[in-house]
Amino acid sequence: MADNNSFTSHFIELRTRLMNSLVFIFVVFIISYIFAEQIYNFLVEPYANAVKDDQISRRLIFTALHETFITYIKVAFFSALFLGSPVFLIQIYKFIAPGLYKNEKKAILPYLVSTPILFLLGGLLVYYLVMPLAIKFFLSFETLGTNTSLPIQLEAKVNEYLSLIMRLIFAFGLSFQLPILLNLLARIGIVNSNYLKTRRRYVIVIIFAAAAILTPPDPITQVGLAIPLLLLYELSIFTVRFTEKKKEEEIENA
Repeated sequence: MADNNSFTSHFIELRTRLMNSLVFIFVVFIISYIFAEQIYNFLVEPYANAVKDDQISRRLIFTALHETFITYIKVAFFSALFLGSPVFLIQIYKFIAPGLYKNEKKAILPYLVSTPILFLLGGLLVYYLVMPLAIKFFLSFETLGTNTSLPIQLEAKVNEYLSLIMRLIFAFGLSFQLPILLNLLARIGIVNSNYLKTRRRYVIVIIFAAAAILTPPDPITQVGLAIPLLLLYELSIFTVRFTEKKKEEEIENA
């Protein structure tokens, strides 16, 4: 009977914390929708900066009456998830923290802090480096018209552009969680630093294949994702080895 009461109380607490997270995300969604135009302007800035010196007058178009409205909804939802994720992680940590020992709490805390930081770094890489380079690459395929041919000129759609940059931010942000994932797998004994070193050649192939799937079919974004992931993989080998040394020291001191 006591076990049932304990399970019920834990379930109620988990539900409460999840509801708190959802309420926070919903509030952020409403606020984000109010400021959707400003967020939109921020997300469009890489495109605007990439074409500001062009001789051609640039614009973003929409071809359906509801397209801009739906785009603003997507922007608000994107912002809500982006800003609400740290709160969600904190709520989960507060739920499991009472059942952890002091050393386990210390072990989890770095992951809790580094997860949003790595996600943010992935998003910043997209915003400030990958997107400007990719836009320049795609614009290079424009052609001027001649007497016998029509010009090829980009008329980017609002919805398609914003869907692309938001998808890339999430793809890079999630991909940048690789060190977190590998360190967690090492902590529970599934992998170790030697295993990661010996499987390096296979991981390189997997990373480039994943980059090709997660990004548009152009070399700029694919290489822009693959190279940071390779560097993060090498960093993961170092951090996993550091974790192993700490565990060995704890065993020796026990």
